[in-house]
Amino acid sequence: MRTLTTILFLSFSIVGFSQDPIMQSSDKSLESIATSITDKYDDKLALDAKQFMLFQKKVEEFLIREEKIHDNFKGKEKLDQLYKLRKAETLEMRNILTQPQFNLYKRLKTQIQPLAIIETEKS
Repeated sequence: MRTLTTILFLSFSIVGFSQDPIMQSSDKSLESIATSITDKYDDKLALDAKQFMLFQKKVEEFLIREEKIHDNFKGKEKLDQLYKLRKAETLEMRNILTQPQFNLYKRLKTQIQPLAIIETEKS
């Protein structure tokens, strides 16, 4: 019985203290970008302290994923992957925000985090 208890304790300890592999590759520039993006949303969404922290970490996580897409894909395939990623990010924000905040977030997202900016030449 004692052995079983020890094994269970060690198993839960290892799982509890393990880190998210996505977040391990984070760097300071992405963290500051995530903070900047979160600040812009916070001005409109009035996030509480816990929401702010969770929102910022989620934005940072998706910035890391977005960086990998930029490195590995080109053209239409890259845009398709970015679109899927943004859709997943929006769905995950539903767990952090209240329903009124989430509705506003969906409207603000295209302004604060556009999928891509196309520059055209002026004649």
